Amino acid sequence: MLEATINHREKAHALLKADADKILRLIEVQIENLTMPQCPVYEDVLDTQMYGFSREVDFAVRLDLISEADGKALLENLEMKLNILHEATQKSV
Repeated sequence: MLEATINHREKAHALLKADADKILRLIEVQIENLTMPQCPVYEDVLDTQMYGFSREVDFAVRLDLISEADGKALLENLEMKLNILHEATQKSV
């Protein structure tokens, strides 16, 4: 039973990390090919993706699949990477 719990927790963390990476790639593609960060569409996509990811993390925390600290770290890491991407885009404009 303990091994199954550990496997579920590892899988949940890996899935959340993969989803965060997908969001980052989506935003990178949008910046490179579609719109600039000042565009309302960009902001809507970013807000929607971040909200959905935060709900996904909250769900995993509530199921005790990841700790609250791990969930917060996943969100903060994604936000940090998105901020770096945004700043790099601003400098190139």
